[in-house]
Amino acid sequence: MYTFNFEPVLAGFDKLLLGAWVTVQLSCAAMVIGLILSILCAAGKTSRVAPLRWVIDAYIEIIRNTPFLVQIFFIFFGLPSLGIRLSPNSAALVALVVNFGAYGTEIIRAGIESIQKGQIEAGTALGLSKLKIFRYIIMKPALRTVYPALTSQFIYLMLTSSVVSAISADDLAAAGNDLQSATFASFEVYIVITAMYLVMSIGFSAIFSMIEKAAFRYPLSR
Repeated sequence: MYTFNFEPVLAGFDKLLLGAWVTVQLSCAAMVIGLILSILCAAGKTSRVAPLRWVIDAYIEIIRNTPFLVQIFFIFFGLPSLGIRLSPNSAALVALVVNFGAYGTEIIRAGIESIQKGQIEAGTALGLSKLKIFRYIIMKPALRTVYPALTSQFIYLMLTSSVVSAISADDLAAAGNDLQSATFASFEVYIVITAMYLVMSIGFSAIFSMIEKAAFRYPLSR
């Protein structure tokens, strides 16, 4: 009979909390930077500049058809060969941003292409600048359309960040592995980590829901 013993986990719970905080920091930074990258790439992919579209298409295909773990190893272990050395946490952030950018680009592109051309022509007729047309007529309605898919990808990004422990980044998964190695309480450690990831996912979902109500509460039509 197995006897559950959570005392070693509680004794090292501060380390797990610190790892969870690093996970939240990495995830939030990757979400913001990755969203900016996605918007820029989506705008480039819907442009008329063919070479730019080819480069973005190649980037998307490479990232979406290679394992995330390999991407992390390439950034952390491969780039030093070119003289680019990053700390584990910095390499983890770059990998998360690059990975999310490829998926986010396709999501936002779908939203941009859902905007009717008549709306863009109406904005032009009103004398709006191209920047205002892109911001108010194209981007905001597009983000509203793809917001559920985008937030799901954000949460998946947070969960995927557990892989960065493979390069010794100080995230929750790495803290759990260290605690498990020190206490050998494998079941107790990983069930607590599972619960912490679940709490973070629910927390992010609640925040995204509040953002949706605050930013996209306007009606689609009168």
